[in-house]
Amino acid sequence: MDYLPLAVRLKDQAVLLVGGGQIALRKASLLVRAGALVSVVAPTIEAELAQMIDAYGGRLLRRPFEESDIADQRLVVVATDDAVINQRVAQLAQARGLYVNVVDHPDASNVIFPAIIDRSPLLIAISSAGTSPVLVRLLRARIESSIPAAYGRLAVLAGELRQQVKEHLRPITQRRRFWEHLLQGRFAELVWAGQEDAARLYAQEQLSAADSLPASGEVYLVGAGPGDPDLLTFKALRLMQQADVIVYDRLVGAGILDLCRRDAERIYVGKARSNHTLPQEDINTVLAERARRGQRVCRLKGGDPFIFGRGGEEIEHLMEQGIPFQVVPGITAASGCAAYAGIPLTHRDHAQSVRFVAGFLRDGRVDLPWAELVQEGQTLVLYMALVSLPLIAAQLLAHGMRPSMPVALIARGTQRGQTVVTGTLDTVEHILQQPGLTAPTLAIVGDVVLLRERLHWYSS
Repeated sequence: MDYLPLAVRLKDQAVLLVGGGQIALRKASLLVRAGALVSVVAPTIEAELAQMIDAYGGRLLRRPFEESDIADQRLVVVATDDAVINQRVAQLAQARGLYVNVVDHPDASNVIFPAIIDRSPLLIAISSAGTSPVLVRLLRARIESSIPAAYGRLAVLAGELRQQVKEHLRPITQRRRFWEHLLQGRFAELVWAGQEDAARLYAQEQLSAADSLPASGEVYLVGAGPGDPDLLTFKALRLMQQADVIVYDRLVGAGILDLCRRDAERIYVGKARSNHTLPQEDINTVLAERARRGQRVCRLKGGDPFIFGRGGEEIEHLMEQGIPFQVVPGITAASGCAAYAGIPLTHRDHAQSVRFVAGFLRDGRVDLPWAELVQEGQTLVLYMALVSLPLIAAQLLAHGMRPSMPVALIARGTQRGQTVVTGTLDTVEHILQQPGLTAPTLAIVGDVVLLRERLHWYSS
């Protein structure tokens, strides 16, 4: 993150605007709307800009910039087409510890103006750190169309109620749930319909009843998919945003965690081979105990909770404890990684069935129904098999699978840095030596691997 977004209060603060043309006019309109006391300095100042500054009680200095102009300013905005003047003003302002923005020159600035969606008092700012203004404009247009102007009125009414809610509902968890209920239900609908008095009455009724309702906890078992945040379901994202506690494992990446509610407590319970942060029984206990406290707990799992995710064990424990829960399926690694590697798991000419197999070692062995796995026209997907793959390959060969059977290993599937290595069953030892194959790595065994060269669409 190159910039930290901050909302700055400029009401009655001195701001210097260097430049008198159309670019300066656009910046001035934002500054005066924010209540700033704007001084414009430029040899020539366009009439529209001059009228605006006069109307808002600012100063017009029709002359070249002087170093003394930046004295006592809170912010300096430079909007000229003279690179020498832009650089000089920026250096002088930064030398005095001032915030300075040089329009269209982020390298010379220590603050930048984001694109703004104004639903005052609700503001949404979008920035690309100066790298792609057109992309920002397109995103702004998309968001503008999806947020009605009435959201501003909704924010105003919520502000009127805030102190009363704070005094009436002391626990912060109870207040948060009250607001979520209010802002996503009938209260919001009444505001959007223009019935603000009815909305206020409804809010008072809900507040009177809120403290008599016990806080009820719940557990969400959410499949986070194979790694790419864009593969999350809408329901997963909604529950991640409202959970009080996030319990997550090793396969959940930072990009997905960033989409969770920022102030939620996070508990890491990741498991690696021979290294479990918490045993499964303790994870079950954490989920139940937090829910009993009235918290909403999101158990975030890589892939799908019910495919080698031990989700069945967790809901069994929750059911025994009488804890309510929801299960949100996720895209399992087999589907996601195979798709991003350009390998269809089934194909009418190569595979009419697919089998998911757990390949982890237990006491140094892998116990699988080998004869059932050695079938033509079948794709094998091996989870947790990076270490055990040589043993698995030896057993498949010993039970009659042909040595030329294609094999693909996919590391960090669907994510940046995805690595795909292909070979055959009798070259497994060799392909395991290729760089980039670190856990988690998925193995695919079957003739469908041959289609990768023709169907590969994802650029790792």
